[in-house]
Amino acid sequence: MWDFSFNRAIGMVLQTLPFIVLRSVVYAGIALAYVFTVGLGGALGWGFGHLGAGLDAPASGALWGGAIGFGVVSITLYFAREYILYLVKAAHIAVLVEIYEGHAVPAGHSQIGFGAAFVQTHFAESSVLFGVDQLIKGVLRALFGTINFFSAFLPIPALQSLIRMAESFVRMSLTYVDEIILAYLIRTKAENPWSTARDGLILFAQNYPHFLKNAAWLSVMMWVLTFLIFIVFLVPAAAFVTLFQSDASYWTLALAVVFAVAIKKAIMEPVAIAALMQVYFKEIEGQSPNPEWTARLEQASTKFRDLAHKASGWVPAPAAPPPTGAKPA
Repeated sequence: MWDFSFNRAIGMVLQTLPFIVLRSVVYAGIALAYVFTVGLGGALGWGFGHLGAGLDAPASGALWGGAIGFGVVSITLYFAREYILYLVKAAHIAVLVEIYEGHAVPAGHSQIGFGAAFVQTHFAESSVLFGVDQLIKGVLRALFGTINFFSAFLPIPALQSLIRMAESFVRMSLTYVDEIILAYLIRTKAENPWSTARDGLILFAQNYPHFLKNAAWLSVMMWVLTFLIFIVFLVPAAAFVTLFQSDASYWTLALAVVFAVAIKKAIMEPVAIAALMQVYFKEIEGQSPNPEWTARLEQASTKFRDLAHKASGWVPAPAAPPPTGAKPA
């Protein structure tokens, strides 16, 4: 069925409890920011709506006020995503890689400092890591666009709609590939992150059928759990929304989704990354980038060609002191 050990993935994540607490604080803060701004926007809109004409003016004002509040937080997060990646996700992945390799890592708050120092040592600044991450995502989009996962095996016109739905699910199941490539960069202690990201993408591409099977199983499990969490949050979300509007089921659903996704990203996502890390590292063991896949990616993606260009112009930053606190097991 799948080729990863859930017990090992959960065990790895449990060894990084300081990061789980940090992620929970970050994503709970994001969820509460949505609640606060949607509630405040809805209340202000309701109040201003009473100044307008018509019986539905307050409800309409609350709807627009809540939508503006939702948009403000979303735009803020869009600009903050670089620092969330650098300070939270990448540092956590660095510690997970150390645990995967069997190395001892610090406990408590020093673990977060260790992960952050490790990332800073190898990526110098957030813009480098963020740039690598964005190019990886661009290459993956181009790669998935060139692979007909099912059409080649089921060339039946009547089934094309179902095939497109299945392929959409497959692409969604590969959500964490960029994090796995990042883990590859960290594991290899890349001196040139652009060049190493290029190699990691080629290795993924030449092994994608095996990775796909595991990612699809994991995606089903993750989304089932997320849906159950969403159901649990419907009641408190509905109670909160009715404080401001008598009939606003759309905001009830939106807030329940926000909290469910926050829990998914804070707690469930690291387990998924730890599981897929096992699959990727085991599968590529002893392999070298395949020239045929290199040529295919160069033809399919300008972002992949950008990686080669940036790799050739990479000038490493002055060496920083290595992170302390980790010793081989």
